[in-house]
Amino acid sequence: MPNTCSSFPNRLIVTALRSPYCRSTLSTAMNPLFSLLKSDKPEKRESPARPTSLGSPAVQPASSKPHLDSLSPPAAMPGGEVSLLGINLGPHPTLPTTTIGDTPSPLVLARPSRATLQIPEGTISGDVLLHRNGEVSNPLYLRVAVPMAENLHPVSNPAVDASGNVFATVSGARGQQVPVSIFCIQRDLQIRPFVRELLNATGLAFGPDGNLYCSSRSEGTIYRITPTGVTSTYAEGLGIATGLAFDSAGNLFVGDRTGTIFKITPPKSAPQFSGLEEEQENPDEAPGIFVHATLEPSMAAYHLAFNSKGTLFVTGPTTSSNQAIHAIEPDGTTSIFYQGLGRAQGMAFDVDDNLYIAASLHGQRGIVRITPGKNPHATLAVSGQNLVGLVFLEDGCAALATRDALYHVDLGIEGRVLP
Repeated sequence: MPNTCSSFPNRLIVTALRSPYCRSTLSTAMNPLFSLLKSDKPEKRESPARPTSLGSPAVQPASSKPHLDSLSPPAAMPGGEVSLLGINLGPHPTLPTTTIGDTPSPLVLARPSRATLQIPEGTISGDVLLHRNGEVSNPLYLRVAVPMAENLHPVSNPAVDASGNVFATVSGARGQQVPVSIFCIQRDLQIRPFVRELLNATGLAFGPDGNLYCSSRSEGTIYRITPTGVTSTYAEGLGIATGLAFDSAGNLFVGDRTGTIFKITPPKSAPQFSGLEEEQENPDEAPGIFVHATLEPSMAAYHLAFNSKGTLFVTGPTTSSNQAIHAIEPDGTTSIFYQGLGRAQGMAFDVDDNLYIAASLHGQRGIVRITPGKNPHATLAVSGQNLVGLVFLEDGCAALATRDALYHVDLGIEGRVLP
């Protein structure tokens, strides 16, 4: 049988491949057939990206290096706790470590996106770093309060004079007489006795006359103290007198913790302070005393502060963790400004009328910041234990008062100038 390319179609491919002539003549004709045969074989294709549980393509494993996004709160005292928020913060495989500047700081909590560190004694402001599995996070700056004065007993806000000197009490137990009742901490941090033998010095406030006013909770008396420490009685019969605050008109408001807010108007002939010790008002003219508002009694003290609009804010610590801050208008109308704090005590305002208060918020003790508005919002500004009050200083700094000491911290906050 002739060996032709047309015979036996089922042997066509074999014959064509054996014949040089046919290979050359059929090369073009057979291309469609070869293409068809090739198309019968499965093509090797790149596998699609494997989807994740969220439906997005999988990515290469991310770096395990820790990264810090923020600190909460941005400032703390020794003993306070600060939360670090970010990624890769949990154990891997051992617990990470943290430092503030050169000071190691113990972690009390470590999770992938959150870690909590405690501020050791002796720490100063500096960069927080988290060390994990041989890698180090980016730095975030933490403001840390440092001691100003010790062996005190403040029970409310310290006070600051026009020269920047800070005044704090050694209040003592009720009825206890202490050798020095008020200390002055000078700008160079030198401490000197200022007032002696004033029984249970409690609230402090500087008046527009440049004198320091101090309440005695055991006597129900307000004392006026000149810049040289000369003490005289200003008003009496005020119950358990605690917190003090002046309004812009020079009226002194006093919190009697049994439930009364007194308003004391100055004598009509009261002069403005000129630095002369002999400059006193007529002793026959006493200040006027009026009941301005009434509130629920406090177990400890009333703490008072004015905002820029002339509204008086009052706290009175109780055993509740849902304590209210009361707002009292100039006509005596009372309302609740904010509710939800624990043992709220001393207060101060910044220039934007944000309120700062020594209190507990969601179980954390420190200085709480409350922004005003239709729905006031509270956040922790400083973490720290045993805080009872604060006062803003110059250059964005503040003096924080605990039960036995004063601390200095740069918060970067401009305080409201008091009357």
